[in-house]
Amino acid sequence: MTINPKSSPAEYAGTVIKQEQIDKYLDNGRDFIDDKAICSLLETRGGPDRFEVRDIIDKSLNMNTLSADEVAALLKVDDPGLLAEMREAGLKVKKFVYDNRIVTFAPFYLSNLCVNNCLYCGFRKENKYEVRRKLSMEEVRRETQVLAGKIGHKRLIAVYGEHPGSSTDYIAETLETIYGIEVPVRRGVGAVRRINVNAAPLPVEDLKVLHDVGIGTFQVFQETYHHGLYAKIHPGNTVKSSYRWRLYCMHRAMEAGIDDVGIGALFGLGDWRFEVMGLAAHARELEAKFNIGPHTISFPRIEPACNAPLAGGSRRGVSDADFIKLVTVLRLAVPYTGMIVTARESREIRDRCLLSGCTQADAGSRIGIGAYDEAAAEQEARKQQFILGDTRSLEEFIADLAKKGVITSFCTAAYRCGRTGGCIMDMLKTGKEGQFCKVNAVLTFREWLDDFASPATLEICRPVLNSEIDNIRAEFKPSFFREFMNYYRRIENGERDLYF
Repeated sequence: MTINPKSSPAEYAGTVIKQEQIDKYLDNGRDFIDDKAICSLLETRGGPDRFEVRDIIDKSLNMNTLSADEVAALLKVDDPGLLAEMREAGLKVKKFVYDNRIVTFAPFYLSNLCVNNCLYCGFRKENKYEVRRKLSMEEVRRETQVLAGKIGHKRLIAVYGEHPGSSTDYIAETLETIYGIEVPVRRGVGAVRRINVNAAPLPVEDLKVLHDVGIGTFQVFQETYHHGLYAKIHPGNTVKSSYRWRLYCMHRAMEAGIDDVGIGALFGLGDWRFEVMGLAAHARELEAKFNIGPHTISFPRIEPACNAPLAGGSRRGVSDADFIKLVTVLRLAVPYTGMIVTARESREIRDRCLLSGCTQADAGSRIGIGAYDEAAAEQEARKQQFILGDTRSLEEFIADLAKKGVITSFCTAAYRCGRTGGCIMDMLKTGKEGQFCKVNAVLTFREWLDDFASPATLEICRPVLNSEIDNIRAEFKPSFFREFMNYYRRIENGERDLYF
């Protein structure tokens, strides 16, 4: 889509939003989020006894998405013993679907130009203190060279503000540039193999362009599912002020052929329980319409941001205990989905989430525009969307997980083997994808250790690596194990990007 870069926000919104691409999915003029019904259920739903909680847990353990009433019931649980049972069940679900691994990635912010004026975001257009910048293709190359060649990332989430200057053509060009970079490293070649995208809601025709470039998961977070609150914190005459254009973006992505989609809400804007209900409703809606639920769910908590009225540090009642609870409930509510906990959170909270229901986390993150190549020692609020809580390097993060017996995975095989959308949903629900994930996690972990790890980190990681190999020997047929070990030895000898 060609957009006049000098368009006013209202003109830009009129160009981008295609009302017919919303209306086709409405039910008698209504969308699938019923505020009154959700609020009523949260208010009137009685607390479940232990037998009902265990019945709901059993449904989740059988990989069935929970109903609205069942999600509301879990949100009512406050008994410490039952909460512990829920967390234990969440970990069982995670291990069944994703095995003993955490997938890691890096956020890559390419532009902070934005036409919107969200009251919680440092990128909002009325923030005169923000240092505005859009990376050139040469700057994109330099950032990628650091990410793939010095840090060792294989998977990125590319992040863009909503602005005519960073529209679809720019996104597509940056993705092609990133994919084209190869960097010599210690034993092999560093390269990015998977780029997920967090960007503005787009029309179907633009989403098809990104699909053809080779986009990974397409993320759009609703921020809040409550219609009234959404209108209050997203001032009018902008694209972001259209609740339904955002709400139905995942429908349009599916229509465009992007069958891995990521949803999320920004916790701390309103009642966190309402947002959990909204996310679960969104998952059920995608399953009903496309037979494919969300590939990932994210649940960032609001953090301090430069000159953002709603981001002054208040958590709006989302305590750490509430946060762990909402993560647990979402793990059980949508058992097949990947769950992402970001470096917004503190190291301690992230560790708790990663050892319960979460499956993905960023590490070594820098969220300023051009921040990887510039390698600033401190975070600068006026150059970032918000302030990070966990600033561990990727190597520190990997070592900390290894000490807890968890392997870090850089695997991107499923997407390149065609295991996406409905295919991967079925494999996740039956536990079959976890078997591929297990062996590919070991292969990619070996790659990273050989190319980037210090001797000290290698020693820390060796026990978990050997343990995973022993598990593969025990769980798979001897013929497959021999094939796996052949790949493993080839990687040790310098080959790269071998996968099942």
